[in-house]
Amino acid sequence: MSVSILLSYILLGLTLAAPIGPVNSARLDKGIKNGFWHAWVVGAGSMIADGIFMLLVYLGLVQFLGIPGVQVFLWLFGGFVLIYTGIESMLGANSVDLEYSRNKDSLLKCFLTGFIMSITSPLSILFWLGIYGSVLAKTAQENGTGELLIYSSMIFIGLTLWDIFVAALTTFFRKYLNSIVLIWISILSGLSLLGFGVYFAYQGITTLFG
Repeated sequence: MSVSILLSYILLGLTLAAPIGPVNSARLDKGIKNGFWHAWVVGAGSMIADGIFMLLVYLGLVQFLGIPGVQVFLWLFGGFVLIYTGIESMLGANSVDLEYSRNKDSLLKCFLTGFIMSITSPLSILFWLGIYGSVLAKTAQENGTGELLIYSSMIFIGLTLWDIFVAALTTFFRKYLNSIVLIWISILSGLSLLGFGVYFAYQGITTLFG
């Protein structure tokens, strides 16, 4: 097992975590408002959900996620969570200032935000089934099943590194932004979450009545 192969799987984890989406928008919002640990905990909640998806794929239990009723529930509940979080972000934008808020969101709330966003996201499910499932199949074919857990761990390390990077980035840049910019970032993050939420809800409704 070469170091380059292990690094390639860490890079894959970074690549999987990097695309702009609800969780990264929430990380940005919580990091701007509350600081490093709150942004990191959002990502930690998301990673736990990712770990569950990886385990389901690993154990071959993915057919459960293909049940239409389950998919409708995930679309609608995921949409509700994103819309609620987006509206909350925009309503709280005016309370953002250069001093970290005394009335911080709890770490538990931030963790649950990241976890629920990921665990109820059909896009995340399809993403993990498509990417991680194909990675498992390719790895098993080339190297056997004995090293699957190691490669999966490397992917998870990549996810963790991205979480730390985004949390640190929001904390670092916050020091160089003025209050108006912070408010606009919070509003844009909220709009992003709201947009994803409306899309999820639309997909759920069309799936339910289609």
